[in-house]
Amino acid sequence: MPVDLDNTDVAILKSLMEDGRKSFRAISREIKVSTPTVKSRYERLVNIGLIKSVKPEIDLSKVTRGKKKSQFLGGGGETIKQLEEQKKHFHVKVVENMKVKMQCEYCGGPINSKPKVLEFANFQRFFCCTGCKNQYKEKHEGRIRSIVEQYKAMQKGAKY
Repeated sequence: MPVDLDNTDVAILKSLMEDGRKSFRAISREIKVSTPTVKSRYERLVNIGLIKSVKPEIDLSKVTRGKKKSQFLGGGGETIKQLEEQKKHFHVKVVENMKVKMQCEYCGGPINSKPKVLEFANFQRFFCCTGCKNQYKEKHEGRIRSIVEQYKAMQKGAKY
């Protein structure tokens, strides 16, 4: 079953699409919700796989060509034409009542009902069934324990 995005999720996505460098505090002031709400919603959107990364938007008018036509700022060899083509795919229309398809973190299959959620530290993992959730926990037990210990130590350090 796809996850429904509510008005707050949509507002956060729209705000980040305007400027991906905005702080959680700036977004919270803009959409009139608390900063911790923005942070937790953002983390949830990352955890369910909707937000894959925050990428820079390059102002192509400021780019000059190198000595070779295919050279772009001496970097990875992308041409201006390739960057313009990539830019077309950066903009996605975000609307209310969007649904997000989810895949099981263990078997990779679709999650067709309410996901089974495993929460540890500041992470959430989503599964199609209890069996996949339990097998994931068993398989990654050591790593999960390590992450939780690091998180607790970090939280302890932040309090003092």
